[in-house]
Amino acid sequence: MFIAYTVVAVVLALANAGTATAKLRRDERITAGLTGVGVPGSWFVPLALLNYAGAVGLLAGIGWRPLGIAAAIGLVLYFLGALGFHLRVRDVKGLPVPTAMLAGSALALALGLASA
Repeated sequence: MFIAYTVVAVVLALANAGTATAKLRRDERITAGLTGVGVPGSWFVPLALLNYAGAVGLLAGIGWRPLGIAAAIGLVLYFLGALGFHLRVRDVKGLPVPTAMLAGSALALALGLASA
């Protein structure tokens, strides 16, 4: 389980870091999706920081599993919120990315718990 957690944690951390960087750079593909579901521009930096914190926590969790588990719980909650925003405005086109990130976060959580 340790190797599986490590692989999922690294891939998910890279995805979260990439998303966070895109938010900070105001990448049109990301900002259009966020503003389209009603996320104000003032939330971009705090949301990016949460993505970075989750990524760092997952990676640190490779060495100290409780931190990885906490980070995975935080990311599950983060992406449940993202799904809620998309569902609230019936944005079906925007569902695949947060759904995949939620699934990855849930997998990291399950693997983290199994290998603790």
